[in-house]
Amino acid sequence: MGGRRGRLIPEKNRKMAVILIIEAHENGARLWKACEVLEISVTTFRRWAAGNTTDLRKGAQKNNPRKMKHEEEQSIINHCCSIRFRDLNPYKIFAILLDEGLYLASVSTFYRVLKKNGLSNHRGNTKPAQNKSRPPEKIATGPDQVWCWDITWLRSHITGMFYYAYTIIDIWDRSIVKWSIHDREDETLSEELFRGALRDNNYPDVWIHSDNGNPMKGTTLLALFYSLGICNSYSRPRVSNDNPFIESWFKTLKYDVSYPGSFSSIENAREWFAKFVDNYNTGHAHSGLHYITPKQMRDGEYTSIIKNRNTVVLEARAKNPIRWSRHARQLPEEHIVTLNSVSLTTVKTRKKADENAA
Repeated sequence: MGGRRGRLIPEKNRKMAVILIIEAHENGARLWKACEVLEISVTTFRRWAAGNTTDLRKGAQKNNPRKMKHEEEQSIINHCCSIRFRDLNPYKIFAILLDEGLYLASVSTFYRVLKKNGLSNHRGNTKPAQNKSRPPEKIATGPDQVWCWDITWLRSHITGMFYYAYTIIDIWDRSIVKWSIHDREDETLSEELFRGALRDNNYPDVWIHSDNGNPMKGTTLLALFYSLGICNSYSRPRVSNDNPFIESWFKTLKYDVSYPGSFSSIENAREWFAKFVDNYNTGHAHSGLHYITPKQMRDGEYTSIIKNRNTVVLEARAKNPIRWSRHARQLPEEHIVTLNSVSLTTVKTRKKADENAA
């Protein structure tokens, strides 16, 4: 009650309230009783008696001596919106005014005042920055549904000279679908790569995702996609997380102990790359596949392997249940991979909702 009543006593009358309570207390009234008459607590009375009569609660109006006056804010607006300064940013305006011996406020205050009044819009001659939307979410429940691709540089023995490895990866089984190495980046080479990849896989109905480089947006490549009815998407500029599968594979490639670091010739690069890709597809137990190789995934062995592993774990738990404090962890028998999704949990939730709706 004291707190509610204290809010109702205007600040200008709080000193008078303190005087009345002190007078009543000196005349024999108990302090808490005198405070109760005005419906304030003893703590509030003591705070007011110490001279702190302002409302310190969050959201209460306070007298901030550092707060800019309306006239000062208007002066900032007038300067920034003048013909002289309307095409300049606050940093430059601030510096020019300092050279002229005038200090209005800090640069951050310039920005704050302009934003507060809706004046922090793009005013230059250059094209304003645009917020690029996230690429569409794609879900792969089997092979040849979603491919990602990119180009990575391979060093040669000559400083400043590189070879370019064009690589396509299937995000579902992490297999390298097709690759080629050339001495340049070119859209016609990209088109040749995809012609071979699509032909080798019987022209699947696949979604293709890539970065924003010229080889990825070349006319010949896009014409091929259009003629085959293939849809594609692109990562946002300078956002490597939009194309994580191929970026992760490039790290696997270059951090492998067998990676030579540089190559003596393009033939040497192709020879080494071919051996690495073959070993990766057939022998690399991938953590994202529960340590199953890409070839085993593509050959349809995933479900049988997972069932066998789950059976072994359940049998071990049955033989010695005291060692298991919880249920035996079972690996998922259905493999789902998403590109540019919030989480796998979200995908499973959506799928379950779709099944219930059906």
